[in-house]
Amino acid sequence: MKTTSSKTTSRIIFGIGSIMCLWVGATIMGALSQANWSVGELAKQYMVATGMIKPLYTLVDFYTHIKGIEYLICVAFFVAFPAFYKYVSNEKKRVHVSK
Repeated sequence: MKTTSSKTTSRIIFGIGSIMCLWVGATIMGALSQANWSVGELAKQYMVATGMIKPLYTLVDFYTHIKGIEYLICVAFFVAFPAFYKYVSNEKKRVHVSK
């Protein structure tokens, strides 16, 4: 009785998984065909649609975006450099104990 129900359960799970795989494959193929079979263009459309990137229309938009990234890099450097310098310049001093 137990093996029959576990076989039935595993068949149901396998069937649902197979249907989902076919649906995902068909969806990806449909999206790729709309993007002229370009994976890069499909990824760009996805990121624009989800708000990960914004299309930049003017030079001022582009410059503002680059300047923001530059500030983030500077802050990361100003935080990481002192910690790295402390790690590199850490010398082990020997202490002599007299008997």
